[in-house]
Amino acid sequence: MRAVGILGTGAYVPEKVLTNADLEKMVDTSDEWIVSRTGIRERRIAAPEEASSDLAVKAAEKALEAAGISAADIDLIIVATVTPDMAFPATACLVQDRLKAEKAATFDLSAACTGFMYGVATASQFIATGVYKYALVIGVECLSRITDWTDRNTCVLFGDGAGAAVLGPVEEGYGFLSFELGGDGSGGELLKLEAGGSRQPASVETVQQKLHTISMAGREVFKFAVRVLGNATDEALVKAGLSKEDIDLLVPHQANIRIIDSAIKRFGLTEDKVVINLDRYGNMSSASIPVALDEAVKEGRVKKGDTLVLCGFGGGLTWGATVLKWALD
Repeated sequence: MRAVGILGTGAYVPEKVLTNADLEKMVDTSDEWIVSRTGIRERRIAAPEEASSDLAVKAAEKALEAAGISAADIDLIIVATVTPDMAFPATACLVQDRLKAEKAATFDLSAACTGFMYGVATASQFIATGVYKYALVIGVECLSRITDWTDRNTCVLFGDGAGAAVLGPVEEGYGFLSFELGGDGSGGELLKLEAGGSRQPASVETVQQKLHTISMAGREVFKFAVRVLGNATDEALVKAGLSKEDIDLLVPHQANIRIIDSAIKRFGLTEDKVVINLDRYGNMSSASIPVALDEAVKEGRVKKGDTLVLCGFGGGLTWGATVLKWALD
């Protein structure tokens, strides 16, 4: 089994900024209410002509450049998303064509906000076993397209963006040290987009009932997130033979500042050891962890040998964490 790590990261967020002040004009809410409950101050919104594949390609190009690897060398492309361009073909196929990654196998993966975690866990197995050498994993969402902009409980939360990582072989002892993934389908009703599939195909009635937009039981999801974020991280650390004292940088899913604060307290971390950018981007679902990781790398917060923990949770319900020993200088 080869050691597998991240060779390069990239991110892209749309230009349009939607602030809390803007939302005050759209629904019955306030900047104080949003910030105090979520920590979010603004989020990015894709332009009308931008789809998930457009955001994904831009993030992927930056990741490939950072890794110093040509798209022609990529063996596998996984796109984690709940907002594909269309039901099929997979958004990963559209990205492959745009990048000219002609030899890459391609597929989409749906695990909501945990999508990027599932993506890197899956891709790393192909590389560790020698099936492939290089993989491109992208988390991308255009959540603005499935948000009910009249629902003040959900429309304040979400934003659009894409983050990408190139995975490949690294020195022994570096790279991904462990993964902890999980799911609980009994909580599927708590966070869902009900219509548009085989259960409830699109119809005039489903559109009128707003069943093509995000539905969330916020309080229950919050309690779930606080619990599983810590538990998944604990399990991943145990599998890696490490403890919370070994964490150099925590990169959590950017959903709610109170959830992140609970993780900070649980693991006894100082704020300089945690990546937080949800105040600027909101919850970008599968894109949030790779965008946050890319920002940390670009800001010089990660150095070779550092122990990183990436952890997330989302609809499904799903959760995932990985411990990663950074392999790049």
